[in-house]
Amino acid sequence: MSVPGVFPASRISFDLGSLPPKSTTMQQSGTDATPASDVEAFSCPARSGRLLLPSTKGLILTNNDQRGNIPRREHHHDSQHLVFPLPFRLTDVDLLRRDCHIHGEWVSSLGNKRFAVLDPGSGRVWATCPDSARDDVNPAVKSAYVAFQGFSKHTPAHERARLLTSWHHLILASRLDLAIILVHETGKPLTEALAEVDYGAGLVRWFAGEADRLEPPPPPPPTTPQLPSPVASRVSSPTSDDDDDGAVPASTPATGALLKQPIGVILALVPWSFPLALTLRKAAAALAAGCTVIVKPSSETPLTALALACLADRAGFPAGALNVLTTSLENTPVVSEALCMHPLVKAVSFTGSARVGKRVAASCTRNLKRLSLDLGGNCPAVVFDDADLGQVAKDLAALKWRHAGQACVAPNRCYVQWRVYDVFSTLLVAEASKLKVGHGMVKNTTLGPLTTIRGLYKAEALCKDATEKGAVKLLGTGRREPGDGYFMAPTVLGSMTDSMLMCREEVFAPVLGLYVFDTEDEVVMRANDTPVGLAGYVFTKNSDRLWRMFDRLDAAVLGMNTVCLVTETPIPASNNGNG
Repeated sequence: MSVPGVFPASRISFDLGSLPPKSTTMQQSGTDATPASDVEAFSCPARSGRLLLPSTKGLILTNNDQRGNIPRREHHHDSQHLVFPLPFRLTDVDLLRRDCHIHGEWVSSLGNKRFAVLDPGSGRVWATCPDSARDDVNPAVKSAYVAFQGFSKHTPAHERARLLTSWHHLILASRLDLAIILVHETGKPLTEALAEVDYGAGLVRWFAGEADRLEPPPPPPPTTPQLPSPVASRVSSPTSDDDDDGAVPASTPATGALLKQPIGVILALVPWSFPLALTLRKAAAALAAGCTVIVKPSSETPLTALALACLADRAGFPAGALNVLTTSLENTPVVSEALCMHPLVKAVSFTGSARVGKRVAASCTRNLKRLSLDLGGNCPAVVFDDADLGQVAKDLAALKWRHAGQACVAPNRCYVQWRVYDVFSTLLVAEASKLKVGHGMVKNTTLGPLTTIRGLYKAEALCKDATEKGAVKLLGTGRREPGDGYFMAPTVLGSMTDSMLMCREEVFAPVLGLYVFDTEDEVVMRANDTPVGLAGYVFTKNSDRLWRMFDRLDAAVLGMNTVCLVTETPIPASNNGNG
């Protein structure tokens, strides 16, 4: 499938070669053999004009010289030795950075290897980034630690607020460029990417206001009488007859003070689903508090974080205040663990799956590190027979198929009361049928591709399991669309049962299952039967029932007759993390 708005593969100015058979195993120079299931590629020196071709996990590039020597870390504007023609044009070309951002400089990894960034709308490589390894962790952390010593002590809260406000303005000034990068990393439609930029910029502005509120109160006037020191004033204990025991009675007047100080270096582990918004939510909060930040973006979406770091430099943040360390999917577990275990990293903020979140928590627990977890969900939507069915169908379609269903608060299970099941399923299918599938940069696209081929394969497997167990396809095929890119048409499955895998696992794809229920007690029990309670949605005109469901559903955040959730609400529940 030729994707409008994307340059054809013939524009790439070097020999792509051909893919070897899937059973072939390859070995890179100086590395262990890599199974073809991980990287379907063949390795040649960069100067030969060939490169490693991507499989589902991306590719690794090396820029060894002809003698096979690997140079040390390079400091320069862009270490790209293999230049991919961009499938887009930016107003600010300097915003597209392809190297790690460490202490205000753009650097490659110590091993000088790179991994590919693919456009999920075309399946083609359009950039590469440094494939950092364990050895790259310490320089990034030490840079942030050195910066913290000055930033926390010599940058007062009102100055941090000014820096954040400047960053906010620069993000909005680069709104379209950031959205274009976001489209080509995540696949989401341009309108959704623009909305994410606006949302992220709003978070930065909000945290700038919070920084202003951190200004310490003025010291008391010198005439304020001071209480005598308990050490200097020896008094008798009310529980002792001995006047010489030196104990301080509980009734002695005392003044206590709570001084909040920045904790230190913060690690932000950011997923690919909403990389810009979540990078800003984590980084802006830490910077407002006077902490420095290391961002480890997903291997699918590193360029968004690098662009934000570029704008942070322009805003005036000191070197090391915001570092970005990129790495491939293969190296992510090793690099993330090394970052979490580093003694100079004082707190970790992770957003992602419950499975990975448990591993992050285990790493942080060893050092009793402060931890924030925002994990996945298996969100139910409950539609009672007295709901406004037409409005509910519109709202759920807008929520479910945003970013191709790849949002943690998207409903996976839609429980419909049996009396209105047929009517509601018809209305929902009609709304979903209006979605236009296409590349995110194509005008009028409302449903882009899945961001990863792994997610596409999982969605296909879940749909296959459901149909084999009796589910009915009301809309869509539940399979990949023909052509390039990781596209799946909106899919609605009816006659779902609780024995199907889709009922137990987070789908994270444009697939929604419809379940029939009879009574309120029944649907509460079934909706709560999940290990990952995050969000839930209830639709009914009965106010008493609404409050009962609010009390009985086991979810962190609930939308009651709405799909709009409050941004500032903390999200702790079940295995979803601690907010």
